[in-house]
Amino acid sequence: MAYEYIVEGVIASLLGFVFLYNTFIRGFNKTKASSSSPSSMVFPVENCVKETGNGEIAGSTTDIIIVGAGVAGSALAYTLGKDGRRVHVIERDLNEPDRIVGELLQPGGYIKLIELGIEDCVDEIDAQRVFGYALYKDGKNTRLSYPLENFHSDVAGRSFHNGRFIQRMRQKAASLRNVSLEQGTVTTLLEENGTIKGVQYKTKGGQELIAYAPLTIVCDGCFSNLRRSLCDPKVDVPSCFVGLVLENCELPHANHGHVILADPSPILFYPISSTEIRCLVDIPGQKVPSVSNGEMAHYLKTVVAPQIPPELYASFISSIDKGNIRTMPNRSMPAAPHPTPGALLMGDAFNMRHPLTGGGMTVALSDIVVLRDLLRPLHDLYDASALCKYLESFYTLRKPVASTINTLAGALYKVFSASPDPARKEMRQACFDYLSLGGIFSDGPISLLSGLNPRPISLVLHFFSVAIYGVGRLLLPFPSPKRIWTGARLISVCISIKHCYILFLLPIVFHSHFNTPPNGKYI
Repeated sequence: MAYEYIVEGVIASLLGFVFLYNTFIRGFNKTKASSSSPSSMVFPVENCVKETGNGEIAGSTTDIIIVGAGVAGSALAYTLGKDGRRVHVIERDLNEPDRIVGELLQPGGYIKLIELGIEDCVDEIDAQRVFGYALYKDGKNTRLSYPLENFHSDVAGRSFHNGRFIQRMRQKAASLRNVSLEQGTVTTLLEENGTIKGVQYKTKGGQELIAYAPLTIVCDGCFSNLRRSLCDPKVDVPSCFVGLVLENCELPHANHGHVILADPSPILFYPISSTEIRCLVDIPGQKVPSVSNGEMAHYLKTVVAPQIPPELYASFISSIDKGNIRTMPNRSMPAAPHPTPGALLMGDAFNMRHPLTGGGMTVALSDIVVLRDLLRPLHDLYDASALCKYLESFYTLRKPVASTINTLAGALYKVFSASPDPARKEMRQACFDYLSLGGIFSDGPISLLSGLNPRPISLVLHFFSVAIYGVGRLLLPFPSPKRIWTGARLISVCISIKHCYILFLLPIVFHSHFNTPPNGKYI
C-alpha cells in the first residue's frame, strides 16, 4: 500500500508546487519593486539609539563590537577574530549561565561548528552524542535516526549543559589576542547621520564608557533591549517549558532524544551529561501552575507522569519531589530587520522559533558562517557604503536555512499538540504513522529537522505528502461519508496550519537565488 501513497503524494506535490510557484512569481515581482523604492532606505531611530555627531570613530582601534557572549556572540567573536578582525565583546555576565534550553545541538549545527573550527568546544564538558529521536504516541513508539551515512563518523547531534558549552566558547574566543571580552551592560547604540558608530555601556564597576567601531553586532539574546532600533520585534509566546533533571536513569533508546506526543502538548527527554537527563514539559499558553504553592508538582504527577514511558516514571517522580522545578516561556519571533548601516542583529535577539525541534543554535551558527564568508572579501570595514551592501545581502542569504528550520518548528509544534478536533487528531496520527514508515518517509523530515538538509522545497514537498497520506488512510480501502468529511476537514486544518508557512517559504526558495552578494558570488 505504501507505493500508492508515494504516487499520490508526488502527484499532489507537483500540482501544489505549480500553483504556489505561480503565486510566488506575482509576489516576487511586488517584493522586488518595493525593495527598490526609496522608502526601504529609511532607518528609524528608537529610544535606545543616541546621536553622537562627533566622528570619533576614526580613532577607534576596534573593527567590530559584539554585544553579548552567548552561543552566537562567542562563536562570532572567535570566527571574526580568527580572520584577523579586532573584536571587542561586551557581555552582561561572564559567569557560567544556567539555562534549561540551548542544550541540544543538531548534527547540522555540529557541522557548522566544524566549519568555524570550534568543534572542540563540545569536548571536556561531558557532552553526549545524539543519533536521532524516539517518538511516542498512545503506548507505541518509533525510532527516527539521523541519516548520517554520508557524513564523517564524528558527525552527530550533541547534548550538554548550556552553560558549560558557552564557557568553552568564551575561552576559545578569549584565546585570540585580537579578541577582548569585557563584562558590562550596553545601554545605548550610538548613531550619527543614520549610521551606528558604536555603543555606550556601563562596566562591571559602574563606570560609563563609550566604544566605537565601524560594525556593531547585537547578540544579546531573547531579552534584548537594543533590538527595537534594528528590527520590528513581534514576539509571540505560544507556550512555556517546565524543566526537570532526571538523575541516574537510562533512556529507553540510548543516545536519542525522546518526544512524547502527550496531552495537551509534547514532552521532551534528552541526555545532558553521562548521568543526567533533561525533561521539558510543554504547557500551552503563558500561564503555568504555581511552583511555590505545590500546584506545579501536583500537575506534573497527575497529568504528565501517567503519559511518560514507564522506564522513566520513577526518576520523573523523584525529580519532582526534589523540588528543583524551573519554568521558562517559549518565544518565537520572525526576522524582520530594519537594514541599518553599521549594525546587525544575530542570534535570539534577531530571530526565535519554538524550541521543540532544537534548531536555534543551528540557525545561529549557520548565520555566522554566512556572515564570515560575506565579510572576508571586505578588507576595509570603514567603507560604510560597501559594508551596508554586504550586510543587506546577509539577510537574504540566511533565509533558506533559517526559514526552513523556523517553519518546521512552528508547524510541528501545532501538529504534535493535542486537540479535541477529530481532524486535528487524525492529522497528528497521520504524522506519527508517516514517520513510522521509515526510509524516505522518515529520512526526509529528520534531515530537515537536524539541519542536514535544510532546503525549503523539501519541506514543502513533505508538507503535501503528509497531508495526502492522512487523507489516503481515511479513504482506503473503502471511503464512507464520515471518512470523506473527516478527510476534507483534515485538508482544511492542514491549510490553516501550513498555508501561511508555505506562502512565506516559497518566495525564499527563489528570492535567495535572485539576490547575490556584492562580489557576485553565491555562498
